[in-house]
Amino acid sequence: MRVAYKWLKDLVDIDLQPEVLGEQMTMAGIAVENVENMAKGLERVVVGQVTSMEKHEDSNKLWVCQLNVGEESYQIVTGAQNVNTGDKVPVALEGAELPNGLVIKPTKLRGVPSNGMLCSIGELNLEPADWPEDSGDGILILPSDAPIGVQIAAYLGIDESVLELELYPNRADCLGMVNVAREVSAITGGKLHLPKWANGVNPELKASGVNPQVTICDSQLCKRYAALIIENVQVGESPTWLKQRLIAAGMRPVSNLVDITNYVMLELGQPLHAFDFDTLAGKEIIVRRAKQGEKITTLDNVERILDEDMLVIADRDVPVAIAGVMGGLATEVTESTKNILMESAHFDGTSIRKTSKKLGLRSEASQRFEKGVNAANLVSVLGRVAELVEQLGVGTPVGPIADNYPEPIIPINLELRTTKVNQILGLTLSDTEIEQVLAPLGFGLNWLEPGKLQIKIPTYRADLTSEVDLIEEVARLYGFDKIPTSLPSGHTTLGKRTAEQELKVKARKALVNSGFSEVLTYSFTGARALDRIRLAADHPWREQIRIFNPLRDELSLMRTTLVPGLLETAGKNVARRNLDIAIFEQGYVYLPKDKQINSLPNEVYKISGLVSGNQLKTWNQPQVSMDFYYLKGALEYLFEQLGVKNYSLIPNRELSFMHPGRTANVIIRGKTAGFIGEVHPDVMEEYRLPARTCIFELEGAQVFAASDLKLKMVPVPRFPAITRDMALLVDEEVPIEKVYRAIRKAEKELLRDVRLFDLYQGAQVPAGKKSVAFSLVYQSAERTLTDEEVIKLHDSIKKVLDREFGAELRK
Repeated sequence: MRVAYKWLKDLVDIDLQPEVLGEQMTMAGIAVENVENMAKGLERVVVGQVTSMEKHEDSNKLWVCQLNVGEESYQIVTGAQNVNTGDKVPVALEGAELPNGLVIKPTKLRGVPSNGMLCSIGELNLEPADWPEDSGDGILILPSDAPIGVQIAAYLGIDESVLELELYPNRADCLGMVNVAREVSAITGGKLHLPKWANGVNPELKASGVNPQVTICDSQLCKRYAALIIENVQVGESPTWLKQRLIAAGMRPVSNLVDITNYVMLELGQPLHAFDFDTLAGKEIIVRRAKQGEKITTLDNVERILDEDMLVIADRDVPVAIAGVMGGLATEVTESTKNILMESAHFDGTSIRKTSKKLGLRSEASQRFEKGVNAANLVSVLGRVAELVEQLGVGTPVGPIADNYPEPIIPINLELRTTKVNQILGLTLSDTEIEQVLAPLGFGLNWLEPGKLQIKIPTYRADLTSEVDLIEEVARLYGFDKIPTSLPSGHTTLGKRTAEQELKVKARKALVNSGFSEVLTYSFTGARALDRIRLAADHPWREQIRIFNPLRDELSLMRTTLVPGLLETAGKNVARRNLDIAIFEQGYVYLPKDKQINSLPNEVYKISGLVSGNQLKTWNQPQVSMDFYYLKGALEYLFEQLGVKNYSLIPNRELSFMHPGRTANVIIRGKTAGFIGEVHPDVMEEYRLPARTCIFELEGAQVFAASDLKLKMVPVPRFPAITRDMALLVDEEVPIEKVYRAIRKAEKELLRDVRLFDLYQGAQVPAGKKSVAFSLVYQSAERTLTDEEVIKLHDSIKKVLDREFGAELRK
């Protein structure tokens, strides 16, 4: 909202500079974003008259002009071709710094001194519509009665400061100048000089035989509709004062009739619309919902297709306007218009906002309807229109005003308790002090008893609906800066992460330390994402939550796995020749509760990682292929950092998007917590990924539940360890992990460590067998072990392996 300072001073007595007033309004809750000086750069530009003109001796296009600017004459050389002797023009004097940054200095043009510059509309930073005399691309020619020597800003009426308000949605009342004046009066104590129409006065108009019929079919979307008839309309130009105020407010003058509607909207906050009355079928107005597929051509000459959620203004036959948004072309006011129906209405803000958004149309009017207008003042607004119409000779307003008001709005009464004010604000205000703070607002105040004040809320302050709103009014008018600071009371707690949050951070750090980069993918997905990974039709991941208002079809479902997102991210990297990839994601997937697809989702936290390509070699490390074992190593490091010890891997051939012979379930504490393995070749081809791309996905809750980060201190052994190697032949189907666990189980007391150091299949190994070699470390914390003891322990372990796996000792 742009508030012209001079206009504001006509409505309320102000002795403050605009910048100071802006600061006080901001401190009182009406934020002033900027104070603009419209005359900036025009301080040294005055009205001058050309007294003589001569051709430049060395140029056919230059003129040497003598100008009278008041107390002295100036010689100026100009190339303008539209200037004649006797014309009055804007003259930029020496030292002027124009809005475009040009500084005027004495100079010579082809040897002839020039001590200023004649100005065009563009050089004055004006729009052509800001001045009625259009001088084309040349110098601005002023009317013959323009006073010589007067500053051009004062003459054009733009020696004005404008306060730009940044209003919150709850203060829609300040979209009208009269309510801004009320605020300024309450803040500064200045006396108000509001037009009578600001206080709900009904107009007295000459009666006429014309009596339009107004019907409201949906009182929820239109609470009130009033119409004024103006006869014998004569469309013409507005007076200078009216145009100047509209320009200062950021609106372009058009004609006297249009300018009146805009002026009243800015003054009283009520949008208006004019119909050519003679074009309305049946001379009636019907406010109704549009029919599905109904069409209207709006004032911008665009045909709009309407639906049943849109409110329209119709005559007996067809829609003639989209309520609160834009009028129709068929009833547009033109030069041939003789009679007008002026609309003043209250439309539902939500309906206007939705319609405006659907049609892509926004205007000053729709903005005000969206935030709310004062339904109780509609007829008074038309009284102000009638007054200006008569004052400017636009036409003859006639009565009675048609007014359909199904459910009149009754001002509400609120109670304010002194104790509550002081409790909330931390003050010690008395009843008298509170009354003195609120009195300037002009509300009805009545003390029901000591400490309890009844306040009658005017209809233009729809933001005040409860006691706490009134307490806010006390706070802002008393002064936020006067409210003392105090420390909060009550129990304080130390902010820190929960145990689960700490584990999530540790998981992230562990994967980053393993060389992975974290990625974030959409929580939204589409059915095709699961098709691309060849997921079976009856797989539980297919039971997805559907979004009611998706951005597009491929983002219409909530994800049930992180796998497609990682595969797509990897595919995009590979397509851009980033072939060595190690990425991970931690995030939620969304599963229906109790198999009900439309129920609220069960949010499950998952951790997933993907590797492809090679780990780059460094000066001290060779290049390593990022395959299944690389990913398994990263997973083991993750479990180590999270303190997860009781886990194992079991082959899995059931996942359709994973390689059937190179995939395993991750078992934690006997339950399946996820999977790890190589992506199926068909899926790799779908995403154009390199061979041997591997991926894992874990359910975070199971991982975190198995976490044990308690430190266990063990003394350093005093006695030496003895190491023995064991090379075995076992069936190739036997998992090495089972062999490892059998060794550990066979000797728990003196076997300190077991490590696999060799795995071999090929020559010298029978078909169907594999050779595995372990290094076993024996050690006692109490004594030095003898060779005989170690041999005995070693032999007992061999017997266990022979019994469980048929393992043969390899020599």
